[in-house]
Amino acid sequence: MAGLQFSELEIQRLFGHEAAEDEEPDRLREYYFKSAVYEQVVTDLPVRILVGHKGIGKSALFQIAMREDRDKQKVAILIRPNDIADIATENQSFLKAIHLWTEGLLEIIARKAANAMGASVNNVSGKIARKGAQLVDLIAETLKDNHKLNLAPAKQALLAHFLSSRVITVYLDDLDRGWQGRREDVVRISALLNAVRDIASASRGIRFRISLRSDVYYLVRTSDESTDKIEGSVLWQKWTNHEIFALLVKRIETFFGRDADEAALLGQHQSVLARYLDPVVEPRFMGQGHWKNIPMYRVLMSLIRKRPRDLVKLCTLAARMTRESRDSLIRTSHFKAVFPDYSQGRIQDTINEFRSELPDIERLLLNMKPNKVERRAKTGYQYSTDALLKKIDNISESGDFVFKNGRRATNKDLASFLYKINFLTARKETSDGIVRSYFEENRYLSSEFADFGFAWEIHPAYRWALQPDDPEEIYRRLEVSIDAA
Repeated sequence: MAGLQFSELEIQRLFGHEAAEDEEPDRLREYYFKSAVYEQVVTDLPVRILVGHKGIGKSALFQIAMREDRDKQKVAILIRPNDIADIATENQSFLKAIHLWTEGLLEIIARKAANAMGASVNNVSGKIARKGAQLVDLIAETLKDNHKLNLAPAKQALLAHFLSSRVITVYLDDLDRGWQGRREDVVRISALLNAVRDIASASRGIRFRISLRSDVYYLVRTSDESTDKIEGSVLWQKWTNHEIFALLVKRIETFFGRDADEAALLGQHQSVLARYLDPVVEPRFMGQGHWKNIPMYRVLMSLIRKRPRDLVKLCTLAARMTRESRDSLIRTSHFKAVFPDYSQGRIQDTINEFRSELPDIERLLLNMKPNKVERRAKTGYQYSTDALLKKIDNISESGDFVFKNGRRATNKDLASFLYKINFLTARKETSDGIVRSYFEENRYLSSEFADFGFAWEIHPAYRWALQPDDPEEIYRRLEVSIDAA
């Protein structure tokens, strides 16, 4: 297995592209790891709304689901932001916006579905107006004679299956592009979701699969009471660290041309999974303090925020450093060299992702770094609930924090916000070591900051960005999680 050169092509094929839409389709299918939510998304229900943080794999799931649909001769179409850029962009009434979304989506679906089957529909707007939302019947009637045309075999099979099943699956992805959290942005997405419900109810053959970033869903859900009707269709995309570790192993195994059974990988202890990394990464971290000679996988699992993209970024950065040093194995020195860049990137990602909810988020995050008193007392990064609220109060002395909706944030609001965005994790010391817990998605809409009996800790991924002047102190003080699952 020796001899890895870690060229850019080799790195991408080894760890995967961080953006699923830019990945080579065959390679994506080869290494894709189906999490528990996958079957819930692709089930035969009219509306599925996939919600999750940026970088958690929503687009990858949609890419795989669409490929599997097409393999089964099912009509699956993808609607991207460019397709809907001009729909309901003015300041109309909410009902008018829903109407515009309904008309606009029906027209796009009709055109894309017909094109997928090697045909076209003319004067679709007028036909939709006469037929109403029974779009599937309209398309079927328009295309029923197309089997007489000289279509390619794949198009003929797709058309035949559609005429039999009369089902179209519509994927709407990347809707948060250009999202700024303004009132008009919230109204536009709310109207879209209402239009989707209306279309799915009126035309049972149309199934919608929609992905939304968690911050977008949060603002829409808390700003529009009508969205309580879609809450039952919402699925949270989430991973355990054990699943992400198995995901990494599958990518490495398929890179080397070996089969990798997902169920078998998930059933293996992490110490066993770690052996699959040996051709690529040295097995132990040659650090100091709490990091001295610990298994490398524990370091990796401690530094990701339960998002596959974090692991891809971290391993990609280290692999590039390995290439620069002309080594054939990613070593401790390579990871240590890239931790500051990785950490700074996660801070910037978080600012970019959640600025739409809290415009002054950068001031809040950067001032969570330990001050001189905390560093001398070695109390920074870890807080009791009282100490955390006091820390936030001290930061707020330089100016109040105001959410995008205009509401002034209390110290408990900000503590809850920091936990919700995974900047803070809940921390509990056990007889075996430190266990860290993330915000539970089913509490995402809670505005109350509750004390679970846990202490609070700034996620390890951010430490180097908050303490760039003394990275060695991080190794001496940061305790690596014992529970990577």
